[in-house]
Amino acid sequence: MTALHASLPAAPLHVAGVDLTADLSGALLWDDARVLVVSDLHLEKGSSFARRGVLLPPYDSAATLARLASLILRHDPRTVIALGDSFHDRDAHARLGAADRDAIRALQHGREWVWIAGNHDPEVPPGAGGSVYAELAMGALLFRHEPTGARGEIAGHLHPKARVATRGRAIDRRCFATDGNCAIMPAFGAYAGGLSIRDPAFTSIFRSTAFNAHVLGDRKMHVIAATRCC
Repeated sequence: MTALHASLPAAPLHVAGVDLTADLSGALLWDDARVLVVSDLHLEKGSSFARRGVLLPPYDSAATLARLASLILRHDPRTVIALGDSFHDRDAHARLGAADRDAIRALQHGREWVWIAGNHDPEVPPGAGGSVYAELAMGALLFRHEPTGARGEIAGHLHPKARVATRGRAIDRRCFATDGNCAIMPAFGAYAGGLSIRDPAFTSIFRSTAFNAHVLGDRKMHVIAATRCC
Protein backbone atom coordinates (compact mmCIF):
# COMPACT_ATOMS: atom_id res chain seq x y z
CA MET A 1 0.00 0.00 0.00
CA THR A 2 1.40 3.38 -0.94
CA ALA A 3 1.32 6.35 1.41
CA LEU A 4 -1.69 8.62 1.09
CA HIS A 5 -1.67 12.34 1.69
CA ALA A 6 -4.81 14.35 2.35
CA SER A 7 -5.94 17.32 4.43
CA LEU A 8 -9.73 17.36 4.56
CA PRO A 9 -12.50 17.98 7.16
CA ALA A 10 -13.49 14.38 6.41
CA ALA A 11 -11.88 11.64 4.36
CA PRO A 12 -13.22 8.75 2.29
CA LEU A 13 -12.66 5.40 3.91
CA HIS A 14 -13.35 2.22 1.94
CA VAL A 15 -13.91 -1.09 3.71
CA ALA A 16 -14.65 -4.30 1.82
CA GLY A 17 -15.81 -2.28 -1.18
CA VAL A 18 -18.19 -0.10 0.84
CA ASP A 19 -17.80 3.69 0.61
CA LEU A 20 -17.65 5.30 4.05
CA THR A 21 -16.58 8.68 5.40
CA ALA A 22 -14.23 9.20 8.35
CA ASP A 23 -15.44 12.34 10.08
CA LEU A 24 -13.13 14.72 11.93
CA SER A 25 -15.19 14.12 15.08
CA GLY A 26 -14.09 10.49 15.17
CA ALA A 27 -17.42 9.17 13.87
CA LEU A 28 -17.85 7.01 10.78
CA LEU A 29 -20.58 7.77 8.24
CA TRP A 30 -22.18 5.31 5.85
CA ASP A 31 -24.10 7.78 3.75
CA ASP A 32 -25.81 5.31 1.43
CA ALA A 33 -27.42 3.53 4.40
CA ARG A 34 -27.79 6.70 6.53
CA VAL A 35 -25.79 5.08 9.34
CA LEU A 36 -23.62 6.94 11.86
CA VAL A 37 -21.14 4.92 13.91
CA VAL A 38 -19.29 5.93 17.08
CA SER A 39 -17.12 3.82 19.35
CA ASP A 40 -16.04 3.72 22.97
CA LEU A 41 -18.10 6.53 24.48
CA HIS A 42 -17.06 5.40 27.98
CA LEU A 43 -19.89 7.33 29.62
CA GLU A 44 -19.35 7.95 33.35
CA LYS A 45 -15.64 7.21 33.26
CA GLY A 46 -15.12 10.28 35.43
CA SER A 47 -17.47 9.05 38.17
CA SER A 48 -15.87 5.59 37.99
CA PHE A 49 -12.46 7.11 38.69
CA ALA A 50 -13.93 9.26 41.46
CA ARG A 51 -15.15 6.14 43.27
CA ARG A 52 -11.51 5.01 43.37
CA GLY A 53 -10.27 8.35 44.69
CA VAL A 54 -9.05 9.75 41.36
CA LEU A 55 -10.89 13.03 41.01
CA LEU A 56 -11.64 14.26 37.49
CA PRO A 57 -14.11 16.97 36.42
CA PRO A 58 -17.49 15.15 36.37
CA TYR A 59 -18.57 16.46 32.97
CA ASP A 60 -17.30 13.78 30.59
CA SER A 61 -20.71 12.21 29.89
CA ALA A 62 -22.35 15.57 29.19
CA ALA A 63 -19.48 16.61 26.91
CA THR A 64 -19.52 13.32 24.98
CA LEU A 65 -23.30 13.39 24.52
CA ALA A 66 -23.22 17.03 23.41
CA ARG A 67 -20.67 16.19 20.69
CA LEU A 68 -22.80 13.26 19.59
CA ALA A 69 -25.92 15.44 19.52
CA SER A 70 -24.15 17.91 17.27
CA LEU A 71 -23.21 15.12 14.86
CA ILE A 72 -26.73 13.71 14.76
CA LEU A 73 -28.19 17.15 14.14
CA ARG A 74 -25.75 17.69 11.26
CA HIS A 75 -26.18 14.31 9.54
CA ASP A 76 -29.68 13.15 10.57
CA PRO A 77 -28.84 9.43 10.43
CA ARG A 78 -31.54 6.79 10.22
CA THR A 79 -29.45 4.46 12.40
CA VAL A 80 -26.83 5.11 15.08
CA ILE A 81 -24.48 2.30 16.06
CA ALA A 82 -22.45 2.62 19.27
CA LEU A 83 -19.63 0.07 18.96
CA GLY A 84 -19.26 -1.07 22.54
CA ASP A 85 -17.83 0.32 25.78
CA SER A 86 -20.51 2.96 25.55
CA PHE A 87 -20.71 2.78 29.35
CA HIS A 88 -17.47 2.66 31.29
CA ASP A 89 -18.64 -0.10 33.64
CA ARG A 90 -21.68 -2.19 34.54
CA ASP A 91 -23.09 0.50 36.87
CA ALA A 92 -22.35 3.52 34.68
CA HIS A 93 -25.89 3.87 33.33
CA ALA A 94 -27.26 3.99 36.88
CA ARG A 95 -24.84 6.83 37.70
CA LEU A 96 -25.92 9.00 34.78
CA GLY A 97 -27.63 12.20 35.83
CA ALA A 98 -31.21 12.94 34.80
CA ALA A 99 -30.09 15.46 32.18
CA ASP A 100 -27.75 12.93 30.54
CA ARG A 101 -30.46 10.25 30.48
CA ASP A 102 -32.83 12.73 28.87
CA ALA A 103 -30.12 13.58 26.33
CA ILE A 104 -29.76 9.92 25.34
CA ARG A 105 -33.52 9.54 24.92
CA ALA A 106 -33.61 12.65 22.76
CA LEU A 107 -30.81 11.32 20.56
CA GLN A 108 -32.66 8.03 20.10
CA HIS A 109 -35.98 9.62 19.19
CA GLY A 110 -37.12 8.90 15.64
CA ARG A 111 -34.21 6.64 14.67
CA GLU A 112 -32.91 3.13 15.19
CA TRP A 113 -30.33 2.98 17.96
CA VAL A 114 -27.97 0.04 18.33
CA TRP A 115 -25.74 -0.65 21.30
CA ILE A 116 -22.99 -3.19 20.57
CA ALA A 117 -21.90 -4.94 23.78
CA GLY A 118 -18.29 -4.26 24.80
CA ASN A 119 -15.88 -5.61 27.37
CA HIS A 120 -16.71 -2.76 29.76
CA ASP A 121 -20.46 -3.06 29.20
CA PRO A 122 -21.23 -6.68 28.26
CA GLU A 123 -24.79 -6.24 29.50
CA VAL A 124 -26.26 -2.90 28.44
CA PRO A 125 -29.22 -2.23 30.77
CA PRO A 126 -32.76 -2.20 29.30
CA GLY A 127 -33.20 1.36 30.58
CA ALA A 128 -30.63 2.56 28.04
CA GLY A 129 -33.20 2.19 25.23
CA GLY A 130 -32.45 1.02 21.72
CA SER A 131 -31.42 -2.52 20.76
CA VAL A 132 -28.42 -4.49 22.03
CA TYR A 133 -26.33 -6.86 19.91
CA ALA A 134 -23.11 -8.79 20.44
CA GLU A 135 -22.34 -7.90 16.80
CA LEU A 136 -24.38 -6.73 13.84
CA ALA A 137 -24.02 -7.58 10.15
CA MET A 138 -25.30 -5.08 7.59
CA GLY A 139 -24.59 -5.85 3.95
CA ALA A 140 -20.85 -6.38 3.50
CA LEU A 141 -20.04 -4.86 6.90
CA LEU A 142 -19.85 -6.43 10.36
CA PHE A 143 -20.01 -4.16 13.40
CA ARG A 144 -18.43 -5.51 16.59
CA HIS A 145 -16.46 -4.19 19.54
CA GLU A 146 -13.20 -6.16 19.53
CA PRO A 147 -11.36 -6.34 16.19
CA THR A 148 -10.23 -9.61 14.64
CA GLY A 149 -9.18 -8.46 11.17
CA ALA A 150 -12.13 -10.13 9.42
CA ARG A 151 -13.12 -8.71 6.04
CA GLY A 152 -15.77 -5.99 6.34
CA GLU A 153 -15.25 -5.58 10.06
CA ILE A 154 -15.80 -2.20 11.73
CA ALA A 155 -14.57 -2.35 15.33
CA GLY A 156 -13.32 -0.25 18.22
CA HIS A 157 -11.80 -1.35 21.55
CA LEU A 158 -8.16 -0.43 20.87
CA HIS A 159 -8.62 3.38 20.85
CA PRO A 160 -6.07 3.90 18.05
CA LYS A 161 -3.90 7.00 18.11
CA ALA A 162 -1.01 8.14 15.94
CA ARG A 163 2.10 10.08 16.88
CA VAL A 164 2.96 12.45 14.06
CA ALA A 165 6.07 14.62 13.77
CA THR A 166 5.30 18.22 12.85
CA ARG A 167 7.28 21.44 13.12
CA GLY A 168 10.07 19.80 15.05
CA ARG A 169 7.87 18.07 17.63
CA ALA A 170 5.66 15.02 17.90
CA ILE A 171 1.97 15.13 18.76
CA ASP A 172 -0.45 12.32 19.59
CA ARG A 173 -3.84 12.29 17.87
CA ARG A 174 -6.74 9.90 17.73
CA CYS A 175 -7.14 8.17 14.41
CA PHE A 176 -8.96 5.56 12.36
CA ALA A 177 -6.81 2.61 11.31
CA THR A 178 -7.66 0.72 8.13
CA ASP A 179 -6.17 -1.44 5.41
CA GLY A 180 -9.29 -1.37 3.22
CA ASN A 181 -10.27 -4.83 4.42
CA CYS A 182 -11.39 -3.77 7.91
CA ALA A 183 -11.26 -0.65 10.11
CA ILE A 184 -10.67 0.19 13.76
CA MET A 185 -12.33 3.35 15.02
CA PRO A 186 -10.98 5.93 17.47
CA ALA A 187 -12.57 6.32 20.87
CA PHE A 188 -15.26 9.02 20.91
CA GLY A 189 -15.49 9.50 24.69
CA ALA A 190 -14.16 12.68 26.26
CA TYR A 191 -11.95 10.80 28.74
CA ALA A 192 -10.97 7.85 26.54
CA GLY A 193 -7.25 7.32 26.09
CA GLY A 194 -5.43 5.76 23.15
CA LEU A 195 -3.07 3.03 21.99
CA SER A 196 -0.34 3.79 19.47
CA ILE A 197 -0.95 2.27 16.06
CA ARG A 198 2.70 1.15 16.15
CA ASP A 199 1.75 -1.25 18.94
CA PRO A 200 1.96 -4.94 17.92
CA ALA A 201 -1.78 -5.27 18.57
CA PHE A 202 -2.45 -3.49 15.27
CA THR A 203 0.00 -5.43 13.15
CA SER A 204 -1.46 -8.66 14.52
CA ILE A 205 -4.92 -7.57 13.34
CA PHE A 206 -3.88 -6.16 9.96
CA ARG A 207 -1.20 -8.86 9.61
CA SER A 208 1.31 -6.29 8.35
CA THR A 209 2.25 -2.62 8.69
CA ALA A 210 0.56 -1.84 5.35
CA PHE A 211 -2.37 0.14 6.70
CA ASN A 212 -3.28 3.81 6.91
CA ALA A 213 -4.06 6.20 9.74
CA HIS A 214 -6.84 8.76 9.26
CA VAL A 215 -5.56 11.21 11.84
CA LEU A 216 -7.92 13.69 13.52
CA GLY A 217 -6.30 17.11 13.31
CA ASP A 218 -7.55 20.41 14.71
CA ARG A 219 -9.42 21.37 11.54
CA LYS A 220 -8.54 18.71 8.99
CA MET A 221 -8.24 14.97 8.55
CA HIS A 222 -4.74 13.82 7.63
CA VAL A 223 -4.47 10.44 5.90
CA ILE A 224 -1.00 8.92 6.09
CA ALA A 225 0.64 5.51 6.02
CA ALA A 226 1.01 3.96 9.47
CA THR A 227 4.72 3.42 8.81
CA ARG A 228 5.18 7.20 8.68
CA CYS A 229 3.90 7.59 12.25
CA CYS A 230 6.43 7.76 15.08
